[in-house]
Amino acid sequence: MVQQTALFGIGQVVKHRIFPFRGVIFDVDPVFANTEEWYNAIPEQVRPRKDQPFYHLLAENDETEYVAYVSEQNLLPDDSGTPIRHPQLGEFFGPPVDGVYMPLERNSH
Repeated sequence: MVQQTALFGIGQVVKHRIFPFRGVIFDVDPVFANTEEWYNAIPEQVRPRKDQPFYHLLAENDETEYVAYVSEQNLLPDDSGTPIRHPQLGEFFGPPVDGVYMPLERNSH
């Protein structure tokens, strides 16, 4: 298996290639690391490969905010400049700098 380098980074705002939602990346798995049940729930015709980075997003659409787990092949950069409104944003990030949210320093105590 070829180890891929993630195209997107922590704090980057991205949008889904197919579905109408966007979000900010707060974690990256180098390859698929969710359950088989989750994976098999994705319709086969749009099911992504497992051997690529998967991203944890603080996601939002027009109706709600939630956490999403998305394959790299289904993400595009979001250059809209529209702020993310997710209620957990402040737990992970400070204000954006040049469109990228800056991760908060984690205290070890």
